[in-house]
Amino acid sequence: WVPARWALSIFQVALFALAAVRIIQRRSVGLPFVGCLLAIAVVWGGLQVAAGWSVDRATTLEATLNWMANLAAFALAADLYRKAEERERFLRSALIFTSVLAVVSIFTFLTSPAGKAFWIFDTASDSPTLGPFVYKNQYAAFVETILPLAMIGIIRYRRRWLLHAAIAATLFASVVNGGSRMGSILCVAEIVVIPVIAFWRGMIDQRVLARVVLGSLGAVVIFTGIVGWETLWKRLQEPNPYSLRQDLVLSSVSMARDRPLTGFGMGTWPEAYPGYARFDDGTFVNQAHNDWVQWADEGGLPFLILMLAIAAWSVRPAVESVWGVGILCVWIHGLLDYPMQQRPALAAFFFALLGALSSYTNRVGSPRTEV
Repeated sequence: WVPARWALSIFQVALFALAAVRIIQRRSVGLPFVGCLLAIAVVWGGLQVAAGWSVDRATTLEATLNWMANLAAFALAADLYRKAEERERFLRSALIFTSVLAVVSIFTFLTSPAGKAFWIFDTASDSPTLGPFVYKNQYAAFVETILPLAMIGIIRYRRRWLLHAAIAATLFASVVNGGSRMGSILCVAEIVVIPVIAFWRGMIDQRVLARVVLGSLGAVVIFTGIVGWETLWKRLQEPNPYSLRQDLVLSSVSMARDRPLTGFGMGTWPEAYPGYARFDDGTFVNQAHNDWVQWADEGGLPFLILMLAIAAWSVRPAVESVWGVGILCVWIHGLLDYPMQQRPALAAFFFALLGALSSYTNRVGSPRTEV
């Protein structure tokens, strides 16, 4: 929630320092195929600045720095979690952390004054906060990546399946409590689809499939009833809830048509958008509310194709690992919101999980490129 640059700078300096130490230790860093695609994304931002394609070079340089952080997070995770036990420890820690955060987010949303994080810190917004998260849809996207881990626990651990069902229900209830419509839909989809994938892959039989689905949904209903679903219900009653997003997307499509090859420059959508706005009510529009069309606007079609390639690559390992389905949900969520925009540290977390997913695919010796 801190608007000052120092908070992000501390995170990025620490991330780059860790990456540098790891490179010195190994004298090289192994990049899987998708890591090479992320490296191209960084180069593309630099090319926009060097070629004068960006409408704001300083903003594009900062956005390029953020993509460097994404690459560093991905490469570190892919390198550190090559071994299954290390990867499992990381994922288990992420699940424990998010479970605690979900409980905290419920309490802060219900009790912290609007515009205050943890009852004290000003967020420069009039919206209720979910722990450290100012925006409910970004919180929902964060939970979407972790919820599959709880579902895996229900499937894998017979003696502790009730505990993991309670964790999954708590995560889901926190998203409903925040009022994210798309997040709630995607979380329900995860609860239903993940056991089906496990059954399809032969991990469980029909009896376990029924127990997992019914047990999870039962826990979800109970926990959501306790926390409350009124905020989400009110949002679902809104007439034409996505009319604003539709206008933004149509404007963004027009932007992409004007600069299909070069884009306006990474990070410059808010600056370029006013010239294409279909209406003006005096409100500052910070994002396109659609990651995919914003990537096309800022980076042009080449950058959009690059991101589509990364997303397409993630499908197979996501299904094979089962827990990686959460990453696919974030890609889908990006069609109606901006989980990858505005909060660079959150985007870096997503790419760290993608790196862990990449290390999962390398367990059978997939080729890696030494750089």
